[in-house]
Amino acid sequence: MERLQNYIHGRYAASTANATFDNVNPATGEVFAQVEPALEAEVDAAIRSAEQGFQRWSAMSGPERGRVLHTAARLLRERNRELALLEVRDTGKPIQEAEAVDVASGADCLEYFAGVASTLRGEQIALGSAFVYTRREPLGVCAGIGAWNYPIQIACWKSAPALACGNAMVFKTSDMTPTTAAKLAEIYTEAGLPDGAFNVVHGDGRTGALLTGDPRVAKVSLTGSIGTGKKVLAAAAQSVKRVTMELGGKSALIVFPDADLHQAVSAAMLGNFYTQGEICTNCTRVFVHDDIHDRFLDLLAERTKKLRVGDPLDPETQVGALISRAHMERVLGYIASGKAEGARLVLGGARADVGPQAGGNFVLPTIFADCTDDMTIVREEIFGPVMSVLRFSDEDEAVRRANATRFGLAAGLFTRDLARAHRVAARLEAGICWVNTYNVTPIEMPFGGMKESGVGHENGQAAIEHYTQLKSVFVELGDVPCPYE
Repeated sequence: MERLQNYIHGRYAASTANATFDNVNPATGEVFAQVEPALEAEVDAAIRSAEQGFQRWSAMSGPERGRVLHTAARLLRERNRELALLEVRDTGKPIQEAEAVDVASGADCLEYFAGVASTLRGEQIALGSAFVYTRREPLGVCAGIGAWNYPIQIACWKSAPALACGNAMVFKTSDMTPTTAAKLAEIYTEAGLPDGAFNVVHGDGRTGALLTGDPRVAKVSLTGSIGTGKKVLAAAAQSVKRVTMELGGKSALIVFPDADLHQAVSAAMLGNFYTQGEICTNCTRVFVHDDIHDRFLDLLAERTKKLRVGDPLDPETQVGALISRAHMERVLGYIASGKAEGARLVLGGARADVGPQAGGNFVLPTIFADCTDDMTIVREEIFGPVMSVLRFSDEDEAVRRANATRFGLAAGLFTRDLARAHRVAARLEAGICWVNTYNVTPIEMPFGGMKESGVGHENGQAAIEHYTQLKSVFVELGDVPCPYE
């Protein structure tokens, strides 16, 4: 059986722990690897290594750092199939998704920030007899804490901007999907990254707490739940660390009566069933105008029936396995609550446990109609393939109800009315708003939430502000203006 170790200072390092934890294939229930957790000794070694790596990496010029990141992006693309297969084994998602999105989007991220590394700059401020300028300087050692739904993509989203700005990073994998971040570390080493500039540690929340509580760590970037985010904020406050966090969501999609119905249904399906619904931005509350509600629901059900649930390694599979048995039971519990609270089950609503799916964590794509805002399935994040369809009558009502949540990660709307599109997007309380599409996240676009859905942004130029500190330099060109003679 495979054994996964932490990756510290350019090589794999054995853990001092006396125990390992299982790495389980969600599609089969098979334990395929034993993972060595990082305890205090390993976290300390990773941070000390990162401090050394930072000294070498930050001393390199921006173009030099950019060339390393470009090489790493090329290696990622060359190993797309190999890494996608590992991602499928870890996450249970379909191979067609992992190949088309997970690894490729990680490579896109590295390429984008490779370019940014060469263009980091401050500004010059004219003040008469003084010369004033600003510098963007790296923070030092950063900690990245990943989630289990997009392991390699998230590792790239966190490490690429950090490295482009000259920082070092210690990345903690999710304990359910630990494989591919270490492969990314291997690629960074091969590409020429100095030893220690990117280290990978495994473990659960205790490992994360060791990182977030260490005063040598200057910044923490988390993708996770609201509960975990609050713990990270509290720990970071002890040494006034910088923090960026992408947390949960319960996003709304509003379909107005003039929408292209086929396109709106496509977006609703992508925003609920892609990656088995395990995406934070998903539009699990779909508000449909009374005039088109029934036609929308009929077309949605007709198309959803055709989705193929099954073996993630089958290229024809469109819906794979949920991450764990416990999570599957949690999703099925939400489905049961939807039925109990009076929502009408249109489709799905059960475990798929026949044929090749018998040993895995598969749930049929599920659609509820006749939903109300107070239902549990409408209020709480399910993180599974469960869609709630709700009726609305006018624009003000739709916006008010869409905003009636503690979450504020994303939102979407479909309309042919350009004025309405901009008006509603401005009123929606969400960090990301899509118009006539959904869940499109180009690396050039800042990604982050409002309310309890997060702090700060990943991707785009906005990420640079979170991985650099601004220094002002005042150069006096004349006499010192001193009143003391």
